[in-house]
Amino acid sequence: EVQLVESGGGLVQPGGSLRLSCAASGFTFSRYAMSWVRQAPGKGLEWVSDINSVGGTTRYVDSVKGRFTISRDNAKNTVSLQMSSLKAEDTAVYYCRGTIGSNDFWGQGTQVTVSS
Repeated sequence: EVQLVESGGGLVQPGGSLRLSCAASGFTFSRYAMSWVRQAPGKGLEWVSDINSVGGTTRYVDSVKGRFTISRDNAKNTVSLQMSSLKAEDTAVYYCRGTIGSNDFWGQGTQVTVSS
């Protein structure tokens, strides 16, 4: 059974930091590109960041560049998103996603709320 399980979300003050983690199982993690996608309240899905299968290439949406860092550990089947200098507009449910070809796996999401 394919599983992507996110953790690390929560409530944080503006300017604070959080680290999201996603644990993968049930598929060959090291072959998959991994990404983080978020959905703010009342809005559609927004791609945030992705990392290729070997971790050598990363990309970010402009709004998080310089504040978020994506990384992966293929030995542990995990992908992480280190978020700093958080803003109210980063409030969203964050989803972990794994893709290769037509395979497209999603986690259940973790809530991040940035508020004072």
